[in-house]
Amino acid sequence: MISISKIEKAVLVLGLAACAMSQAGEHPNLIMTKAGVESIRAELGEVPLFDATVAKVKAEVDAEIELGIDTPIPTDYSGGYTHERHKRNFLIIQKAGALYQILDDDKYANYVRDMLFQYEAMYKDLPLHPKTRSYARGKLFWQCLNDSNWLVYVSQAYDAIYDYLSAEEREKLEENLFRPFADHISVDSPQFFNRVHNHSTWGNAAVGMIGLVMGDDELVERALYGIPLDELDASAKDDDGGYIFDKDGKAGFLANLEEPFSPDGYYTEGPYYQRYAMYPFLIFAQGLHNAKPDLRIFEHKDGVLLKAVNALLNFSDADGEFFPLNDGQKGMSYHAGSIVTAVNIAYHMGGEDPRLLGIAVEQGRVLLDDAGMSVALAVRDGHAKAFEKTSVNYRDGLDGKQGGVAVLRHGDSALELVFKYSSHGLSHGHFDKLSFSLFEDGDEILQDYGMARFVNVEQKGGGNYLKENTTWAKQTVAHNTLVQNETSHFGGKYEVGSLYHSDLYFYDDAKPDVQVVSAIESNAYPGTEMMRTMAIIKKSNFEKTFVLDILNILSDTENQYDLPFHFMGHVMQANFDYESPASLEPLGNANGYQHLFVEGRGHPATNNAKLSWLEYDRFYTLTSATQESDELLFTRLGANDPEFNLRRDPGFMIRRKGIGNTVFVSAIESHGGYSPVSELAVNSNSLISSIEILLNDDRYTVVSVADVQGSTLLFFLARKDASSSSHHKVWIAGQPYKWTGPYNIVGLD
Repeated sequence: MISISKIEKAVLVLGLAACAMSQAGEHPNLIMTKAGVESIRAELGEVPLFDATVAKVKAEVDAEIELGIDTPIPTDYSGGYTHERHKRNFLIIQKAGALYQILDDDKYANYVRDMLFQYEAMYKDLPLHPKTRSYARGKLFWQCLNDSNWLVYVSQAYDAIYDYLSAEEREKLEENLFRPFADHISVDSPQFFNRVHNHSTWGNAAVGMIGLVMGDDELVERALYGIPLDELDASAKDDDGGYIFDKDGKAGFLANLEEPFSPDGYYTEGPYYQRYAMYPFLIFAQGLHNAKPDLRIFEHKDGVLLKAVNALLNFSDADGEFFPLNDGQKGMSYHAGSIVTAVNIAYHMGGEDPRLLGIAVEQGRVLLDDAGMSVALAVRDGHAKAFEKTSVNYRDGLDGKQGGVAVLRHGDSALELVFKYSSHGLSHGHFDKLSFSLFEDGDEILQDYGMARFVNVEQKGGGNYLKENTTWAKQTVAHNTLVQNETSHFGGKYEVGSLYHSDLYFYDDAKPDVQVVSAIESNAYPGTEMMRTMAIIKKSNFEKTFVLDILNILSDTENQYDLPFHFMGHVMQANFDYESPASLEPLGNANGYQHLFVEGRGHPATNNAKLSWLEYDRFYTLTSATQESDELLFTRLGANDPEFNLRRDPGFMIRRKGIGNTVFVSAIESHGGYSPVSELAVNSNSLISSIEILLNDDRYTVVSVADVQGSTLLFFLARKDASSSSHHKVWIAGQPYKWTGPYNIVGLD
């Protein structure tokens, strides 16, 4: 619930009004401040990181000034000329405003003014965008979301030249451009503005920021609390199939601070959209802090915005790229401009954590404002430390009780295991309970497909989501998790999936040689419970850490279970025979199966199936405990994809039919390497000789992992009691084993 009462709201509104006069007369007061500008000017030439950023931005803006201003009539989707030109304009105009304040050069103020008046002349008669695909059409862009992007950046430019303009010029811009613009993305588009969603965060920030610059407290209140609506259609959906209105009628910037963030700072839509939303969250918060410090916005929900920056950085791999959970585009990293903003503001406002400076050094640039100078000064003075990532477990949901996401890392090991047991993730969520992905040195080893979209590439669906995002990327079989009877979790229905989340069973990162997470999913398939326990283990005689995966299934009915592993690379070896078909046929006809070609079918020759592949000049082996009746499938993505919208990625699947209760156990190793220069292969064979399930009943699962050197590791799992103080005892081969807590491991040495 939003922790602001009606009385507190009234006091806040009065406070806003009381300080409006004092704030309205002082510009810049949004992101830059007068005092900050004076300090920046005094330091110019003495702060390498800031100076380098100024030089780079100046060259960029000067080149645009030479080209002249173009504000074309909007005609196209993302990636088209008019879309990209208007996007380029708002990015450049914001930078030009900052340069005017820093360099005190009227050239930049004139450029901003001239562009603003070109938009003023256009906008007052501009109809809705001619493209009709969006649930909330914009005017400059095909959707209100991009219009909001424009206003967030342009409001900063307007603030920068506010005092340069005459009163008459400001009145003309505000009456013909800024107020109508703010009205269109809010009161004219409540289905866009009054949401708990990253879309609305941009809209809230846009309206609130221009309101701060204009000294318009009604706009600021509108941004903070949303628009009062007499009726809400709780069934209305957006372009992605997500609900538009919150069932409790919550709306506005403060609601978006409360609802999507967990107390740990995890954003329910996933890292990709958290990255996207962090800019409006933090830039508007910075504006509120500067113009309305009594709001204490950075303290809201126990400082969740600042926690969110750390959470987001921890959801990146060794190369700084964000894990592609839910609708996430691969390759997005903390080098993005939005994360430069996040790191700078978090450092400036959040206690000057020196680890953030380490990220700033990697980014190689800073904001051209007070926060950016704060970071650049600290880097110059040698305060930067490395941002070392460790195992983390972040809760999901408003109160932290809707599952979560864990990332297992082990010391100096390059392996990173991402385990997802969260809520659905709003409209950008996927049907992938208890799924995982695996990385080494920033490279994908077992992948999450991410999203089916070519962002801002007009040739592919106008830069928007492709139909295959629904037919493949969101479906369960596209992930490394269990599929029952060739149907996706919750029947692939958002309305059902959004009601549920998985539950953490236990998480333990305290032991030096093992990191473990375990979670339970009871609703994805009615009558079926899944418990998945995953561990990164360091065994003394192993070259590297390896992953142990135990997936327990309890079901009221007999089913077909498919467990896919979406590996990356070239197959080296398999210990089972298989047949490759003369012609490729789809594995199924729905729920993502229609997109998978079958490239091979086989059965295990022993009670273990082994598959080895080569990727990034490293060898990997999957060893799985199997049953004689299991079917082993090689798959290839690309069936029923005539427009080549999908990547042609390989996969491996274990299929088990006609059974209710069962357990899948696998280990994933990274070992050795290959040099194409020396043409030498080192340690190309798996170190694991066998995996055996020694015990699996309603209380315990015990697994042995034997290696080629003759030693054996035992992993004990208590399935009914996750208490750290509970005592357990089992007999294996006539020998008793005792331990305390939900699991035990023997034989690491």
